[in-house]
Amino acid sequence: MKIAQLAPLAESVPPKLYGGTERVIAWLVDELVDLGHDVTLFASGDSLTKAKLHAVWPHALRLGRRGVDPNAACALLIEAVAERAREFDVIHSHVDWLPLPVLCRTGVPFLTTMHGRLDLPGLSDVIGTFADAPFVSISDNQRRPLAGANWVGTIQHGLPQDLFRPSYEAGSYLAFLGRLTAEKGPEAAMRIARAVRMPLRIAAKIPRAETAYFKKKLEPEIDGENIQLVGEVDDVRKQPFLAGAAALLFPIDWPEPFGLVMIEAMACGTPVIAYRSGSVPEVVEDGVTGFIADGEEQAIEAIEHVVRLDRRKVRARFEERFVASRMAREYEERYRELVAGR
Repeated sequence: MKIAQLAPLAESVPPKLYGGTERVIAWLVDELVDLGHDVTLFASGDSLTKAKLHAVWPHALRLGRRGVDPNAACALLIEAVAERAREFDVIHSHVDWLPLPVLCRTGVPFLTTMHGRLDLPGLSDVIGTFADAPFVSISDNQRRPLAGANWVGTIQHGLPQDLFRPSYEAGSYLAFLGRLTAEKGPEAAMRIARAVRMPLRIAAKIPRAETAYFKKKLEPEIDGENIQLVGEVDDVRKQPFLAGAAALLFPIDWPEPFGLVMIEAMACGTPVIAYRSGSVPEVVEDGVTGFIADGEEQAIEAIEHVVRLDRRKVRARFEERFVASRMAREYEERYRELVAGR
């Protein structure tokens, strides 16, 4: 099949540092090429891919020239796809709702993977306007606020099987990986680590909008010893960071659509201790790949038991459930269904 993939322009594909959506797109595109498909990736010009790259914007917006209007870049993305739509058998968008008015008029089968939270005001109005547009969710929980959408499947993320090397040795610290926002739970992670008297290492992005939160709530607690801030990490540095941890702390306070970091930890053989929110019960197998906690007290208790988990089993379950080849085959099946029903 000839397949178009539309990526957000905030980050390159894959991203240089933080960026879960763009990382998943990179893995999916490369797997589809390996399956023999003719894939064109519409993305920023600094992207690296096995597919044919249609560079919509020279550089990823977050690391590129400041002051660029992201709406202008997105308009060029949509126009580029509109001009070439008839070249493809199917179009796969990862850009949320914005391309729908155009994609619905091309006559080419398409689907949209929703990567973010769906409980935001106004999204139900979009569903009513584009009632026939097909969507894929990345967890069953993610789709709950918009149950009336035309969901054609839930396809969980997957990453390349050999991307991370597992470690089967007991880790010496707790890890936190993600954005430093209140909803991700960094304050809870620090309290949990202090309660069990284990070091906490934080590898995280500080969003510009969250600088005040970081300065007020987090920075005073980071002492460089018990609580260490590592900063953003790429895939090379992420592997030893996760593999050396006794557990990944994921004390979220929001409806997490998927939580890519959880399966990254599992790929390293590292158990996950996560709060029961959003997609967590669909990703973490309680007592096998980690523990699901209802609050700090249960998370503290879970750390006492985490050493009993078999890290080889954690890695094995990752290979059985969350590899990129599985993800690509599931998308391939949806593409064929869309093309057949054209």
